[in-house]
Amino acid sequence: MHIQTRTLQKSDYADLKEAMLEVYSGIGGDYWEKNLIDKLLKIFPEGQFCVEVDGKVVACSLAIRVKYSDFGDNHTYEEITGRYTFDTHNPKGNWLYGIELFVHPEYRDLRLGRRLYDARKELCESLNLKGIMAGGRIPNYIKYAGELSPREYIAKVKQKEIYDPTLTFQLSNDFHVKKVLRGYLPGDSESLEYATLLEWNNIYYVDEKKKKPHTNSIIRLGVVQWQMRHFPNMRALLEQVEFFADSVSDYKADFLVLPEFFNTPLMADYNDLPGPMAIRKLAEVTHEVRQRLSELAISYNVNIVGGSMPLIDDGKLYNVAYLYRRDGSYEEYRKIHITPNEVRHYGMVGGHEIRAFDTDCGKIGLLICYDVEFPELSRILADQGMQILFVPFLTDTQNGYTRVRNCAMARAIENECYVAISGCVGNLPRVANMDIHYAQSAVFTPSDFQFPNNAIKAESTPNTEMVLITDVDLSLLTELHEQGSVQILKDRRTDLYDVTVKRSARTKVEKKKELSNEEEQKTLPPVIVVE
Repeated sequence: MHIQTRTLQKSDYADLKEAMLEVYSGIGGDYWEKNLIDKLLKIFPEGQFCVEVDGKVVACSLAIRVKYSDFGDNHTYEEITGRYTFDTHNPKGNWLYGIELFVHPEYRDLRLGRRLYDARKELCESLNLKGIMAGGRIPNYIKYAGELSPREYIAKVKQKEIYDPTLTFQLSNDFHVKKVLRGYLPGDSESLEYATLLEWNNIYYVDEKKKKPHTNSIIRLGVVQWQMRHFPNMRALLEQVEFFADSVSDYKADFLVLPEFFNTPLMADYNDLPGPMAIRKLAEVTHEVRQRLSELAISYNVNIVGGSMPLIDDGKLYNVAYLYRRDGSYEEYRKIHITPNEVRHYGMVGGHEIRAFDTDCGKIGLLICYDVEFPELSRILADQGMQILFVPFLTDTQNGYTRVRNCAMARAIENECYVAISGCVGNLPRVANMDIHYAQSAVFTPSDFQFPNNAIKAESTPNTEMVLITDVDLSLLTELHEQGSVQILKDRRTDLYDVTVKRSARTKVEKKKELSNEEEQKTLPPVIVVE
């Protein structure tokens, strides 16, 4: 037996007519006249498919393109086909409308309908259409009409309590029922003239009007595994950063990723000071380092995830990661979960804002080291549309690193995103609390057929300075979310639990207002209440 799926040809009409007569013998025996088939093949030849078995056409699907907003959800089959003339076909239409799909009864065990649906889906993707719409019969409804409404019948078919030869098949091919249509196909006595309005969405559709300058789904990451060593001055340290920016730029990377506290070698000049004072001296140059990294992002045309640096704001010490976009703009993220070590040695405090950032390569999230061990943060970012999570980290021992690594891998799986971790390696004498480091930087993926079997896209050599360059495909995340073996984000029981942000970050204006109110309160006389 030889089976072939191909576009329909005029010479196939004799086989087509024979199959139609067999298929529709129970509902009047109507069939499409040859002149109408010829018209479809003239106005939209790429949209008409057939399946040939041993040289004979035994299955067929017919379709037109429509601008769906011209019809809306309350249309009939007669209206959508232009009174069966197909004059409603619009070569610039944004939806594929299925007007016919059938399989000769003698060949239904071969699952040929699935081949036709797959051909339609591939056509949608190649033409960049929003998806497929169709009106579907519910031929078994006549058996249950006395006890179930059409909506109740459809619900039971969805739950697999009832089998419907048409609707069950369509649901198994990723269509969903948008609404119930009444009087859709006059003469369909088996469905009592009810029909389902079916929709399949093309997850690869790109709205050309909203298309951004950089829309390639393949994103190249340059993840730096940074060697801790002494630099004679800040200029030398920034020259090393520029070396990595230059290197990844030669490979056309979209992101350069640096680790947590990559600039702490500069603390060597303050080693005679207590830890809290030394790191505050380092925080004094954060603005200068930030300015230089922003310049590098522009000059080397690469988005830079600038590791993290200490920052003093309103007298409080934060651990802050920066995103420097290649268009010159930048964002900051303040580490939320401060480790006991950071509190004890430096007196750091945590930030209050959880936010995904827009880039020309999709939405990204930033978490710093310990933060990735708290799954709530990345789940909130995933709900905001994050596709890549960047985690600059710094760990001294292998077990500390293992915590970060394993939690990062879990975040990639549970949030259906990529996670890139960047760490420091080597020793740093004469810098208190920054003496030894262990790291193996890596890029992790979800775990499904589209990705590596071990869910590791790439990883560096442990404890060796290097830059890891690898590509990630954002379209695979979309495919996973819609068609994965498991669909974690979709299958959450949000009726039972949820993860929410309790408060939003205060703006600088709000902070100043709060401080001014506090000062005002100090100057007011006490109020004595007498009962």
